[in-house]
Amino acid sequence: MSHAPGLRPAVRALVIDQHDNVLLVRLAFPHGAWWVLPGGGIEPGETDHAALRRELAEEVGLVDAEIGAKVWTRRHMFTFVDTAGARWSGQSEEVYLVRTAHFVPVPHMDLDELTAEHVDEIRWWSPGEIGAHAGPDHFAPRDLAAHLGSIIVDGVPAVPFEIVQHD
Repeated sequence: MSHAPGLRPAVRALVIDQHDNVLLVRLAFPHGAWWVLPGGGIEPGETDHAALRRELAEEVGLVDAEIGAKVWTRRHMFTFVDTAGARWSGQSEEVYLVRTAHFVPVPHMDLDELTAEHVDEIRWWSPGEIGAHAGPDHFAPRDLAAHLGSIIVDGVPAVPFEIVQHD
């Protein structure tokens, strides 16, 4: 996918263990918190896979992940400034499936780096927990439970689908 001007190029992993649980990262901001797929911005010159491997090691401690097929793309429209000070009008994400054995997430980033990226929790969620969640936190994408359920039941789509969100 070519990234639209003004959108930060990013990559995320739909990390699913052998019990069909999904690994999510909680990002906390003054205006709310979101459970998101691990991943982040693509550095200049990085491929999607290289960026995803780096992000998985940094955020959750998953090293040498076997990156599977692309399952969806997501364009998320919102204004923000990244940790390098760049201003963006949103983010364009490529999402890849990563199947792995269950593990205890241990980020390779130190606490100050995680805090700068607004990461305050990492945990495994079952599809049922996501679907039943009624707390104040949000999921990104909003309909993560449905997408996760579809991939678990039907497998990877033949053609990655696109999600567009506006905040």
